[in-house]
Amino acid sequence: MRKNPVFQRETLGAAVLHIRSGKATSRTTLAKVLGISPSTTGLYVDQLIADKYLNESGLNQGPMGRPRRVLTTQPEAGWFAGVEFNAQRIQAVGVDFSGDARASVEQVLPAEVVADQVIKSILICVARLAASMQGPLFSVGLGVPGLVDAQAGVGIHYAFIPDWNQVPVVEKISAKLNVPVTLQNNLRAIAHAERWFGLGHGLNDYVILGPRSGFGVAMVQDGRVIEGAHHAAGEVGRWPWPLMDDPGGRSQELHHALSAPATWRRLAGLGPQAKLPEDLRGGLSAVAEVTGPEWDAVCGDFARVIGLLQMITDTGVFILHGPLTVLGERFCSAIVEKAVALMPAMRSTGMKVVPSTLGDNAGALGAASLAMEVWAPA
Repeated sequence: MRKNPVFQRETLGAAVLHIRSGKATSRTTLAKVLGISPSTTGLYVDQLIADKYLNESGLNQGPMGRPRRVLTTQPEAGWFAGVEFNAQRIQAVGVDFSGDARASVEQVLPAEVVADQVIKSILICVARLAASMQGPLFSVGLGVPGLVDAQAGVGIHYAFIPDWNQVPVVEKISAKLNVPVTLQNNLRAIAHAERWFGLGHGLNDYVILGPRSGFGVAMVQDGRVIEGAHHAAGEVGRWPWPLMDDPGGRSQELHHALSAPATWRRLAGLGPQAKLPEDLRGGLSAVAEVTGPEWDAVCGDFARVIGLLQMITDTGVFILHGPLTVLGERFCSAIVEKAVALMPAMRSTGMKVVPSTLGDNAGALGAASLAMEVWAPA
């Protein structure tokens, strides 16, 4: 085994990650994915078993050769917290060491919430999770709305919390919890959730569509979540809308037309200031079967945006998240049909839009996935 402690720690963490994900199930397959010798891999596995992070038990009979013993993670070794928030609520999940969600909590935020209240509420949610989890808390992942600097651990700006500007989120949370904290934009966190728990499992290229309180996307290309040079990749909600010049002076930003609240108002035939239902998903479900010009206009706008994104990203699949998932396959199919009609070149791309199978916990699950992915034993 190499002596470099940083290399050892990173390799131990990578070994656990591959076993947890199912990419490796034995010492032999683990050596292959790590790219190191079987003898060295055996030393790492022995250490992880001794430290109670891994189990080795049972026999896995392959098509040829001798049976191999199976490696699995110890679920009770410790846990990871994932927290995601917007201006209305915080959602948090506790995930055990094997990557199974074991507990969840939700906390409604007060109207006109400020940054300090959000930080305090995050800490409260993690404490509530701890009461249901086994073992020590290893790390925390945060899905933060708006622009974020993941490397610096800073929430740069979020329009719906007035003083959310240059907030050192990681510093504030880690100082109280005394564990590593990882931060990412909430839609990019959802991209990680799809990789671990949803439709993105095994895919290298996909795009998360996030028409929620605003509108944004997260792009995964060649297995990597794209952040951009200025942390703004996917901020398509800031596109001018409509895209062409508007002599009538009706120009706005895309999220004003295609966010979940705006979409409900349009499908319900209501004005832009109409009061939202208490249950937005329920309200959208009530208009899921509408037909006519409102439905056509909404689907046409989504088709234009997604068609343009397809031409930029050449992605394998768009995964729809947020309240609009209740519109179901009919909505997704209509978007594809209209995109092909608008842009015939789309026909040869095999463009696909599907509603996510994950629920409202997707952001928190993604944040927990972040925490799992960066963890390594001390």
